[in-house]
Amino acid sequence: MTLENLLAIRQLQAHRADPVALRKLLDAARRNLADARIEQISADNRFDAAYKCVMQCAMIGLWANGYRTSTSQPGHHQTAIQCLGHTMAVPRDDIIVLDALRRQRNITDYEGDPVSEATLAGCIEHAARLLAHTEHWLHKRHPELSGDV
Repeated sequence: MTLENLLAIRQLQAHRADPVALRKLLDAARRNLADARIEQISADNRFDAAYKCVMQCAMIGLWANGYRTSTSQPGHHQTAIQCLGHTMAVPRDDIIVLDALRRQRNITDYEGDPVSEATLAGCIEHAARLLAHTEHWLHKRHPELSGDV
């Protein structure tokens, strides 16, 4: 499925990227990753912060490509993550892991299951990798949006 197909079925909406808003979202992703590394916070909240970083990076990819998820549609987190291959050329294997983290987030949020230390460590690692990838991609492909011009 392409981004245009998702637009046609209303999973995505056209969106004009505002450089200021995009930089604010990038800064929020950085803050969330930093919060995820604070060991005095519970594993569940640290996981949530790392997951928020992942979602913010996915939104940056969409915004920079002229799209946003339709938050009124169910599955907008899944859509954002699964679009990462189209928006920022994130490898499929990474997307599979990020989608598994999304499912874990749903279990934690909606069923109250605690997050294991291993799952937390994996989420922080993948969030850090995606943030680094996002920063590099944004700098290379959209310096006008990243504030690099």
